[in-house]
Amino acid sequence: MSGTSAVFKREFQGYFSTPVAYVFICIFLFCTGIFTFYVGNFFVRGQADLKAFFSFHPWLYLFLIPAISMRLWAEERKSGTIELLMSLPVSLAGVVLGKFLAAWIFAGVALACTFPMWITVAYLGDPDHGIIIAGYVGSFLMAGGYLAIGSCISAVTKNQVIAFVLSVVVCFLFTVSGAPMVLDFFSAWAPQVLVEAIASFSFLRHFNAIVEGVIDLRDVVFFASLIALWLFANAIVIEMKKAG
Repeated sequence: MSGTSAVFKREFQGYFSTPVAYVFICIFLFCTGIFTFYVGNFFVRGQADLKAFFSFHPWLYLFLIPAISMRLWAEERKSGTIELLMSLPVSLAGVVLGKFLAAWIFAGVALACTFPMWITVAYLGDPDHGIIIAGYVGSFLMAGGYLAIGSCISAVTKNQVIAFVLSVVVCFLFTVSGAPMVLDFFSAWAPQVLVEAIASFSFLRHFNAIVEGVIDLRDVVFFASLIALWLFANAIVIEMKKAG
């Protein structure tokens, strides 16, 4: 764990050593504000809640989270520092976990910076704070899912742009897999069991369930399992690159 902690500190501090982190946070806050109060018609609805705020998170994360994950391994491979990183007295699993946790906590910091929106809503009305807390938990878990996918894909290529595009595509497939249009396409010819299996991989399905205020263990297990699976695949890809 000490090795994982060292990698985590190295990566997390690296985010704030350049203006990139601050630019990312500003863009995230700007986008969430626009989508919540203007696109989401917050003032027109006349209801003090953060439903509009959370409803746009999957689509914001679809582009912003791959922007974080694309550099995790692609930059290391391109600059040649991955050899130095792998030579440290840290297990491969520790390196993968440390880099992922640093990116996840950074995303969590950006999410925490939206706290003034919660204060604003609480000032304007009497929202259900339990639902808002559940929404933040669901958003953080979903960000971890996107990051795990992006981290694995970043390990496949040295090109950050390619890593970004592929991450967006894969995350998009996971996001919309439970959409009616997708399910109608498969239900026309596939057995119901397969249709249900495809729907169960939908980020929207699990995230929306949590945003409603019910943190079901099945939804938490889904995100935790997905993160673990993609991090395991991440470690396998790095191991294959080393052997090659």
